[in-house]
Amino acid sequence: MSVIEEIKGGVRLHLFIQPKSSKNQIVGPHNGMLKIKIAAPPVDGEANSELIEYLSKFFKVPKRNIALVKGDTGRQKTVDIEGITLNDAHKLVTAAF
Repeated sequence: MSVIEEIKGGVRLHLFIQPKSSKNQIVGPHNGMLKIKIAAPPVDGEANSELIEYLSKFFKVPKRNIALVKGDTGRQKTVDIEGITLNDAHKLVTAAF
């Protein structure tokens, strides 16, 4: 399993989320996943909402193009993003850390 894999119309990210951070940021690879720090606490879906908002801005796609596929209540999440190529996603992520 790759951190970022190509799916029809976009990419799938395998993420490890660290909530209650000082700021939202991509940290880098972590146990075969991409670690992302999110400022929101893991309460009532706040961290998930903030994660989707952050990914929307980071990859420059509308929030409606981002779907939380797996990991609604855990730190390990799978997210699908439509409208971005594998190559572009790799470039953006690699430049972030």
